[in-house]
Amino acid sequence: MITSQTGGLGLLGHPAGHSKSPEMMNAALQMMDAPYVYLAFDVTPAVLKQAVEGLKALKFKGWNVTIPHKTSIMEYLDGVAESAREIGAVNTVVYQDGKWTGHNTDGTGYLRSLKEETSLDLSKQRVVILGAGGAARAVGYALATAGVPKVTIANRTLDKADRLAEHLSRWTSTEAIAISDCQDEVREADLVVNTTSVGMFPRINETPIPADWLHHGQIVSDLVYNPRETALLQAAKLKGAQIHCGLGMLVYQAATALELWLDKPVPIQLMKQVLEASLSGNKK
Repeated sequence: MITSQTGGLGLLGHPAGHSKSPEMMNAALQMMDAPYVYLAFDVTPAVLKQAVEGLKALKFKGWNVTIPHKTSIMEYLDGVAESAREIGAVNTVVYQDGKWTGHNTDGTGYLRSLKEETSLDLSKQRVVILGAGGAARAVGYALATAGVPKVTIANRTLDKADRLAEHLSRWTSTEAIAISDCQDEVREADLVVNTTSVGMFPRINETPIPADWLHHGQIVSDLVYNPRETALLQAAKLKGAQIHCGLGMLVYQAATALELWLDKPVPIQLMKQVLEASLSGNKK
């Protein structure tokens, strides 16, 4: 029940009307008996500063940040956590000890989901990341700090891949290289991660790489969550590979944000169920 004591949490993005976070977050807050409500706000870049000042004035506990504000939000905060600084983007803002601090839970959320669903030993994985954008940076940072020995960044624009590989090479335990033609590297990889939007609804028949490059024994991971099982994952499964879909990352990055805000256990299974039901409703 919403009362005069109910606190605020939310999402800033543009657009924001497509977000499924309110359904997932409010279901979790209700089960946790937490006195907060989670709302989505469509905020254009021109009024981002005013929106942030408004949330601060209204004493929000914190909020999530999505496209196109993940970088520009930083100038309106008191500080940025190491993960967000290294990734170069903020997706969660937390009020603590009188300060507003930006965090990034994307990489953490990805790793938590990957480990839960695959139980793989990251210290022995040869990884190919398809794409070199913000999602690739978050996943690459998480894998490098977890001790993955080799990461190959495959991107059509080699300069962009080079910059990300150079950044990831700062962690001495990880060899990071950049390429544009990744056929041989994909065939040799233990883990292939698609961080691009290829295969996302409604272009569900597209794949970022040919199915013939995949094989039994690999783990193929796709950050796209709509559809849950992309054309890439369907092809990988037919080849005998283990698959990992993007829905888990979406749930765990949200769960990590809730943990930062409330410092208490989060009902992750409920969040998964609500998100799955919400996405299924989209297709009806």
